[in-house]
Amino acid sequence: MPSFRSELLRTLGARGYIHQCTDPEALDALACEGPITAYIGFDCTADSLHVGNLVGIMMLRVLQRTGHRPVALVGGGTTKVGDPSGKDTQRQLLDDAAIGRNKAGIRRSLGAFLDFGREGAVLADNAEWLDGLAYIPFLRDFGRHFTINRMLTFDSVRLRLEREQPLTLLEFNYMVMQAYDFLELGRRLGVRLQMGGSDQWGNIVGGVDLGRRIDGAALFGLTSPLITTASGEKMGKSAGNALWLNADRLKPFDYFQFWRNAEDADVGRFLRLFTELPLDEVARLEALQGAEVNEAKKVLAFEATKLAHGAGAAQAAAETARAVFEGAGVADDMPGIEVAGDDLDAGIPVLDLLQRAGFAASNGEARRLIRGGGARLNDEPVRDEALLVGTGDLRDGRLKLSAGRKRHVLVRAV
Repeated sequence: MPSFRSELLRTLGARGYIHQCTDPEALDALACEGPITAYIGFDCTADSLHVGNLVGIMMLRVLQRTGHRPVALVGGGTTKVGDPSGKDTQRQLLDDAAIGRNKAGIRRSLGAFLDFGREGAVLADNAEWLDGLAYIPFLRDFGRHFTINRMLTFDSVRLRLEREQPLTLLEFNYMVMQAYDFLELGRRLGVRLQMGGSDQWGNIVGGVDLGRRIDGAALFGLTSPLITTASGEKMGKSAGNALWLNADRLKPFDYFQFWRNAEDADVGRFLRLFTELPLDEVARLEALQGAEVNEAKKVLAFEATKLAHGAGAAQAAAETARAVFEGAGVADDMPGIEVAGDDLDAGIPVLDLLQRAGFAASNGEARRLIRGGGARLNDEPVRDEALLVGTGDLRDGRLKLSAGRKRHVLVRAV
């Protein structure tokens, strides 16, 4: 890692955000001269961003906090094509109404991390320039700067072909459109830097080259490393489900618990990437051993949740966690499900209740959970697979159902 002079690149480097950069020395010099405008793109494939997007969001936040201007580009246009990067299959194409809803949700995700006020961050949409393109003039003016030979070397294309997965002409055009985005953002907003994950390197370099060829612009690209957990799992997924940033998709308590349950080996790295704690404090927490690591995990969970949902939600999630895991065992804002009072009067098979709570996908899986000692009702182990859970199990109109030590729901009678 070069010895950077600018606060921007020093911060990005020290916290582990930099993987590749097209010209780090020239970019560092540019950042020392004055504010840089930089962007990261987010396609409108869902109505919330998730933890897998969080490194990019934090990079934009570092950019803003060090005096530069972030641009969050939503792909109202490119979402209609689909980015093949990191995908084995073609994305489902969405209509304009779905893209509009998703764009609004992404704006809410970003609003927790970035200041979009006057003279602040900018939210742009590439539909503004892509939707009106005429195909033949576009190919003539810009397509001639991209060779098939080089495009086939990009990971987003090469890996799909090596796996013998189909790659449509529509998707093949994506990298040309992303490069054109960089060109347009440079012209419209003075964008000089594009950032993204390491899987976007080929697309970003394509934009740098296009700006140089068409406008003679000195543009830069910077990527972050692929973030996986210590066990090799991709960030942003939990039991196959996305860890959403918007509270209407994932409760702040569940978001808190995701970070609280981080692997010991990940705590220091995650504190650097996903919180704004000073690095000397991160080093202190990272050095904790044994049971003390849990204190570092609590700090990680609180600080990460505070950024995404605010200090109040982070404090409430921390108090709920203490009640569930260290105190009386029940807290009102625990994740919960509702069941009909009549069903409880008749008795609900515990196998069915475990499935309703999301702890098992089938009777067989629920039985294995019970036989392994992982199922508990009101903190008492469930030993009878034929148990009927009824109104007699309620405490103040609710009961606590658990799977293992870390998954709990309140079952409420309605």
